[in-house]
Amino acid sequence: MQLTTVKDWMKDLVVFVNPEATVNEGLALMRHRYMNALIVEKTSDNPEYGIVTSIDICDKIVAQEKNPAELKIRDIMVTPVRTVHIDMSLPECAGLMKSMRIHHLPVVDDDGKIIGMISSTDFLTVAEAMGMNFVERSLR
Repeated sequence: MQLTTVKDWMKDLVVFVNPEATVNEGLALMRHRYMNALIVEKTSDNPEYGIVTSIDICDKIVAQEKNPAELKIRDIMVTPVRTVHIDMSLPECAGLMKSMRIHHLPVVDDDGKIIGMISSTDFLTVAEAMGMNFVERSLR
């Protein structure tokens, strides 16, 4: 079976949000871009990247009955963000997601710049391709 890397299957659309934006603003970005995760920008007050996912919205907003118009992205983001390199193998990436119990991993290049995102839903397509011995490349 052919092993491939994160680079081959990641989404190269990454949507960034300012940590001072309201959660409502972040939700609008997620909904309009059909995204399940946003990367929180680095700022002078926020020196590390952060991430906000649909799971964070469920756990920190809906389940706790918080008003998203009254909270900032920085209030619910996870930081620092765990990232993976574009050349990491898919099995290694999947194992990392499993062990860390996370569903989204930003992908970085050699300079540490976030250039993509791989998520657990991307692995549905990977698994289908594995079942076809990676013959059907149009699955991407």
